[in-house]
Amino acid sequence: MTNIGFDPGYGNTKIYGNEGGVTLPSHVAMKQNGHLGRMEGMQTRRPPLAVTVGERAFYVGAGAHDWGAPVESLDYARLSGSPEVRATLYAALSQYQRQHGTIARPITLMVGLPLGALGDEQRTIGAEMRGWLTGEHTWQANDVDHRVTIVQVLVTSQATAALYDYVLDDDGRFLPNRANHLNEEIGVVSVGFNTLELMVIREKRPLARFTGGSKHGVRALLQTMNGNGSYSLGELDERLRAGQAGSADLELWLSGVSGQIEKQWGDRWRQFAQVIVVGGGALLLRGQLSGYFRGKCHIPDEPVLAVARGMHKLLRLRDGRQTGGSQ
Repeated sequence: MTNIGFDPGYGNTKIYGNEGGVTLPSHVAMKQNGHLGRMEGMQTRRPPLAVTVGERAFYVGAGAHDWGAPVESLDYARLSGSPEVRATLYAALSQYQRQHGTIARPITLMVGLPLGALGDEQRTIGAEMRGWLTGEHTWQANDVDHRVTIVQVLVTSQATAALYDYVLDDDGRFLPNRANHLNEEIGVVSVGFNTLELMVIREKRPLARFTGGSKHGVRALLQTMNGNGSYSLGELDERLRAGQAGSADLELWLSGVSGQIEKQWGDRWRQFAQVIVVGGGALLLRGQLSGYFRGKCHIPDEPVLAVARGMHKLLRLRDGRQTGGSQ
């Protein structure tokens, strides 16, 4: 059995397996017929990965919106099997196999969802994801055929996965110096593309009073950068990754993030054993959030991959318990 954690982020699609992780910008565009030929005086660019699912062809990854018609769906419905989320998953699996070899064994997949997608109003999304993900999947990536079989799909929250990335090692064993934190209060801050999510866990249980999400993710920063609205979010994301965000835009966004933390937590964070900060926004706000939480802030290595990696660790923990291993 192959264990894989899948974080279907709106900014990056992440998967993590036994051989490591893959991060791929979640930019999707409908592939259009024909390309511009070589022209003297102009640089040539290699097109992004082309993923074909049935009769539909997409460009996926960095630069996709420069090559085709942008596909941008930011509601939770996209998680229920939309063409773009399938294309990003298949692109990530293709990249993983290109780096580490063909996935020949059946897959157990754990999916991390935003807290909002797990609420009462969205309770069908988890079931719908299990439905479309379970079974055999075939696609082409740059005209190369791929096939995998997913036999089991488990669903958790992204914040929960971030917690277990912190307390478990790569083999799914509890880290002695962190396991006791599970009996205390721990705060999780996930600064994703679409949402800012806050979760407080005590004795492995979320405290609903201090847990919630808002639309203060990286997308809010991009919207302040968009001026007259002429850029797609994917194009703005490319500019952000190239370091083209202005300091005034960053300060305005930080004000919104810190304001939401203050609204949700107040001074409660002062009694937390640790505050874990993950997501692409953790890279942008590393210094500011470390200062805000005054020594309690833990930003893991590769915070963008932390949720997918945490789910892989959870699967390893689950396997150890099922086989009677001591965890």
